[in-house]
Amino acid sequence: MRLNELSDNPGARKGRKRLGRGAGSGLGKTAGRGHKGQKARSGVSIKGFEGGQMPLYRRLPKRGFVNVFAKDYVEVNIGRLQQAIDAGRLDAKKAVDTEALRAAGLFKKARDGVRLLANGELKAKVNITVAGASKAAVAAVEKAGGTVTIAAPKPAAGEAAEPKAKAKSKTKTSQAKDGGGADAEA
Repeated sequence: MRLNELSDNPGARKGRKRLGRGAGSGLGKTAGRGHKGQKARSGVSIKGFEGGQMPLYRRLPKRGFVNVFAKDYVEVNIGRLQQAIDAGRLDAKKAVDTEALRAAGLFKKARDGVRLLANGELKAKVNITVAGASKAAVAAVEKAGGTVTIAAPKPAAGEAAEPKAKAKSKTKTSQAKDGGGADAEA
């Protein structure tokens, strides 16, 4: 067998429909869209439209809810951690944190942090700092002689500034009760 003899299985690749290429093609003139009407035009989006009748997606009741405050963690299994150590991408002797895991290629973007899960087997002694870990993952790391440190979540930008604003408003009210501070003494 030679490289020029390689080919896909019959029927694996299908050519695209070439529309509007003459009557002999079978898809000329109206190009399979029929005559006139909304669907014959370009830019049509009427999926789910039922001619004015209340559409199915609005007739059915809503179920459950979506937590907008939910954290979106990257999940890293201890088996993948061991693979990275075996491949030399991760140094088990150094402290392993989110940045070290990203540099090792275990994920591309940390999102809200890394959560360690227990799928796989860990043989190396690793000291790892992550945003979260399952009980089984912590047990597996400790069994191998390592430690798992759960990092405290970083406060959002709005949360850190809020207590200072409250403190300022309290000082203003206390000055008003005292009679205006330095002006009242004179």
